[in-house]
Amino acid sequence: MRKKQMMHVSKVTSIALDTVEMVLKNKEVSQTAVPGQFLHIAVPGHTLRRPVSIADVNRDDDTITILFKTIGTGTKELASVKQGSELDVLGPNGNGFPVDTIKPSTVLLIGGGIGVPPLYYLAKSLAEKGCHVISVLGFQTKDYVFYEDQFKAIGKTYIVTDDGSYGHKGLVTDVLSDIGSFETYFSCGPLPMLKAVRHHLKDTPGYLSLEERMGCGIGACYACVIPTNDEVGYKKICQHGPVFKSEEVQL
Repeated sequence: MRKKQMMHVSKVTSIALDTVEMVLKNKEVSQTAVPGQFLHIAVPGHTLRRPVSIADVNRDDDTITILFKTIGTGTKELASVKQGSELDVLGPNGNGFPVDTIKPSTVLLIGGGIGVPPLYYLAKSLAEKGCHVISVLGFQTKDYVFYEDQFKAIGKTYIVTDDGSYGHKGLVTDVLSDIGSFETYFSCGPLPMLKAVRHHLKDTPGYLSLEERMGCGIGACYACVIPTNDEVGYKKICQHGPVFKSEEVQL
């Protein structure tokens, strides 16, 4: 469990429809965070903290970048926090992607909506290890698309929108047949998308990062348990995840 931290808000920017990018500064958090972990943020005026995935880390200037959608009162309040403010944060929390175990190879990243942000730091980290990174990013419409240029700077990137207003029309799984061979996949997004991805790639080793509303965020309240296929039976997304081997959990 990570201790409580105070993080300085360096920048707040709207980057797409209902999507906010926030840069936070804290040396300890920035030096220890790994791809796939999250911050549990106390929002002024709200009892429960909000879990937000880490989208990027810059250890040279001690910053963490997060992205979130303004879909409720809590995230709307978080988006209204001013530059120069301080946020009460627990983190970095959870177990991230196993970057250290991945050998230089071709890897596929598949993200949907707000499941895209944690894949960006992962993409950068894998590319630094010598991996060839291919990304498939799904959004509702063109107005929700973000970080396209950032992913394209790392490797081949496919953009998919539900209505076809930008990129490919349909689901992220609709473009998988256009992609060549790869050794491992990593995916984060809504549960129906993860189910479909796992079904389509059932013969390929993969890792899933699960989105989930949380209570405590540190494994104490059992609000985010998920059934597993091992002898344990259930695991906590906030503590044992949010990243799991694709065959490990029941979706």
